[in-house]
Amino acid sequence: MQILVVVIMIILLGTTTMADVSKGKRYYMKNFKQKFKMNGLDFVQLHTQAEWEMLFKENGKGFIIEFSRKYPRSKTYLNKPKTWDKLQHVRDFAIMYANDSGKTPTCGDDVVTEPPLKLEVQDSSPAGFF
Repeated sequence: MQILVVVIMIILLGTTTMADVSKGKRYYMKNFKQKFKMNGLDFVQLHTQAEWEMLFKENGKGFIIEFSRKYPRSKTYLNKPKTWDKLQHVRDFAIMYANDSGKTPTCGDDVVTEPPLKLEVQDSSPAGFF
């Protein structure tokens, strides 16, 4: 019984601590795009997957140092503890679409919306039935 409880706890903790690529994209677009003055594609193409992994080790210490130097106005924001929650997702976004990954992030919304159908109004008189 105790083993079952431990296994369930591990699964629950593992799923809650995993970062998400789509969240990382949203966080980048919302919180970092204006600060870094570059779109998501330009951002993720700055480094290879291995370089991104190194930058985000030790709670993003390398990332914070590099981007604090490049964008001094963002230094305070990058060093806030709450920012690390977002950076975990941004890390996955950056690694997934790094310049050596061969993948390109989509622009805009994830959902493609189609224009509404344009319906023609037709005469509904009973004379046309026969």
